[in-house]
Amino acid sequence: MASTGTFRMVSEDEQALRSKLEHLTVKDHGRVFGPCQKLLDYTVQKAKDELNETAEKRVSAVKELRSLMCEKAENIDDLSMGVKEKFGDKPDSLLLRFIRARKFDVARAYELMKGYVRFRRDHPELFENLNPEAVRSTIEAGYPQILSTRDKNGCVVLLFNIENWDLEEVTFDETLRAYCAILEKLLENEETQINGFVLIENFKGFTMQHAAGIKHTELKKMVDMLQDSFPARFKAVHVIHQPWYFTTTYNVAKSFMKSKLLERVFIHGDNLDAYFRDFSAELLPPDFNGFGPECNGKETAVKLFGSEDTAL
Repeated sequence: MASTGTFRMVSEDEQALRSKLEHLTVKDHGRVFGPCQKLLDYTVQKAKDELNETAEKRVSAVKELRSLMCEKAENIDDLSMGVKEKFGDKPDSLLLRFIRARKFDVARAYELMKGYVRFRRDHPELFENLNPEAVRSTIEAGYPQILSTRDKNGCVVLLFNIENWDLEEVTFDETLRAYCAILEKLLENEETQINGFVLIENFKGFTMQHAAGIKHTELKKMVDMLQDSFPARFKAVHVIHQPWYFTTTYNVAKSFMKSKLLERVFIHGDNLDAYFRDFSAELLPPDFNGFGPECNGKETAVKLFGSEDTAL
C-alpha cells in the first residue's frame, strides 16, 4: 500500500507539471543570456517527456558516449579522430548538449558530433579567429537580433530583418559567423538546450539585388548550419512579408532541407493570423509587427559577451 501511495504521489506531481506545460506564458521561463541558475520543475518534466532525460540517464549516456568516441576513433578515419580530438577531454556538460539534442539516443548524438566537426572542417572561413570581437559589429548592427524574453514555450527567439541588409557591408558569411557565435554562447544555458530556438525572418525589404546576391552555396551553408551541425533544437522558422520572387530563393534552400526541417518552416506572407497564435504582439518588436521594445544590437552584444575576448 505504501509503495502504491508513493507512486500515486509522483504520478499526480507529473500530471500537474504537464498541465502547467500546456499553459505556459512568456513569464514562466528563465533568462536568455547567461547560464541557467536552476531548471524549473516543469522544464525538468519537459526534458523527461520530450528528451527521455533522467538523472540516471544523464550519467549513463555521457559514459556511453565517451566510450563510443574512443571506439570509433580506433577506425582511424579523419572525422572520428576529429571528434575524439575535439571532445575527448571536454566536460560532461558539453557532451550532454549533443545527447539532449538527439533525445538521449547516444548513437545519434555521436553522429551529431561528427556533423559539428564536419561543418567546421568544410567551412573554415566561418570559424577562423571566431571570437566575440570578430562578430561584435555584426551583432550590434542587428544581424541577427535576439529577444531578451523567451517565447511561451521557452524557446530563444532569433530575429532577422532583411530590409536594410547591405550584402557588401555585412556579407553572408559574416552573418553566419554571428549566428555560429550566438548559438555557441546561448547553448551554455541548459534551458535553451532543452527548449531550443525559433527563428523569425522578415523579408519585407527583400530586393531583387538580395536575391541575385545570395549564392546557392551560401544557402546550402545556411541550411547545413540549421541541421546536423549544432547541438541545438531548432523548433521553427517563420518567414513573414516575403515578396513573390522570394519563392525562387526559397526553392533553392528547400532543396537542401531534410524533411524534419522542412516541416518546421512556416511561410506566412502578409497573413499573420497563425504567426500571432505562436507569438504575442507584446513580445515582438515593431519591425516584426509587435509593440514590444525594439532590439538594441549594442546591448545584445554586451549581454552576450560583455568585454570578453576569447576564442569560441
